[in-house]
This record gives sequence, C-alpha cells and structure tokens, in this order.
Amino acid sequence: MTVVALLSVAPVVEGSMAGEVAKAVAALDDFDVEYETNPMGTVIEADSVEELMAAATAAHEAVDGDRVSTVLKIDDKRTSDSPASEKVEAVERELGRPARSGGGDGGTDGG
Repeated sequence: MTVVALLSVAPVVEGSMAGEVAKAVAALDDFDVEYETNPMGTVIEADSVEELMAAATAAHEAVDGDRVSTVLKIDDKRTSDSPASEKVEAVERELGRPARSGGGDGGTDGG
C-alpha cells in the first residue's frame, strides 16, 4: 500500500512562520516516511495510514503557539504499491515535458 498526503501545519501568527514550519518538517524525520516540502505544504509518502497519521500528528504538535492550523489531505492507494512519483511521471509523459514552467529544477529559493 502507498499512502500519500499533503500536510500543511502553521501557527496562526503575524509575521514569519518559517521557524515554526521548520519544526513541523523536522518532526517528520522521526518517522519512516518520505517527504518533500513546497510553498503550499509538505507532500508525505508512507507505507501505512498509521505511520502517516503518526507523522502528521508529530508535525502538528511540534509547532508552538496559542493556535495552530493543520490541513491534511490523504490519498490512500489501497490496491497499489506505486510510489507517488509515478503520478507526476504519468502527467509528464502526457505533457511530453517536465510538469513545471521555465524548465527549472522546480526547487524553491529557500526564502
């Protein structure tokens, strides 16, 4: 089984959330999950729903603040062991090119 999720965890504060978001992302390292952070959240891939939920809970709890907003969207592929990267590869095959503009590497500038 492959479980893929989009996780967004953020404190409800004014100003930069980067430090607290970094705590949430770092918390994922304690779990057997693959993840990639992008400007809208972090995509997580796990072998089980239980592992994914434990990782998401740890990320949520890692953020300090009086109020924390967490959004979790799960795609539970119960009949397939295909990695999440195959979804992107399928779209790129249809496009005949990388699924991003400008031909860049798709990474963020860290800011």
